[in-house]
Amino acid sequence: MRLPGLFVVGTDTGVGKTYVSALLGRAWHQAGHRVGLLKPVASGANLVDGRLIADDTRLLIEAIGGGIPPERVTPIVFEEPLAPSVAARRAGTPLLLAEVLRAVEESLDWWSERADSMIIEGVGGLLCPLAEGATIADLAIALDYPLLIVAHRGLGTLNHTLLTVEAARSRGLRIAGLILNGAKPTADPVAEATNAEELAHRLGNVAILADWHHDAFLNSSIALVDSDWYDLRKPPRIAPKSR
Repeated sequence: MRLPGLFVVGTDTGVGKTYVSALLGRAWHQAGHRVGLLKPVASGANLVDGRLIADDTRLLIEAIGGGIPPERVTPIVFEEPLAPSVAARRAGTPLLLAEVLRAVEESLDWWSERADSMIIEGVGGLLCPLAEGATIADLAIALDYPLLIVAHRGLGTLNHTLLTVEAARSRGLRIAGLILNGAKPTADPVAEATNAEELAHRLGNVAILADWHHDAFLNSSIALVDSDWYDLRKPPRIAPKSR
């Protein structure tokens, strides 16, 4: 049985997925839970001591106390800040979904002895190209964890969020809830003030778990998790495929 967990996905790039993943991991860690963090693929990494390490990977490791080998958090890394399938192709070795899934299972095996829950972060949006012929949605389907959707708080998020939810539902993915995150300074105050209500009206049973303005986004001590947040994690409904 795979550990229970959440899959953090964005409606776009730059909406604060890593911020939310790290904040959630830190809160659970500080509450005494054993939590593992995994971002299977990252692009836009820097060469450190002879190996590529993404800033996102460092943030996730620091969130739960450090001391974790970077490859256990991000097993596949690319230097160029591009969609993984594009970065892989430009690096000379096209990335296959089977390769990603093998790397994920190896990391999950490692975490299974060190954690009771997993937080897994995607790349870009749900339909971001991940590997040849595959998107982040295909990884989400394989893992079968509930989605925690992080959306930009400003103008345009209605369309992006509704499309993301529709794409998730059409694939049979569970949705744990939605976070509206002010990752960027306020530029659309009316949109920001009205988006949560409009989304609640249109999304029905999808819970809006948080609506953070930019100042809250910058405040690393923001209260994120209570018992209800921890209860959002679920085990997969499907057995993982053998490697």
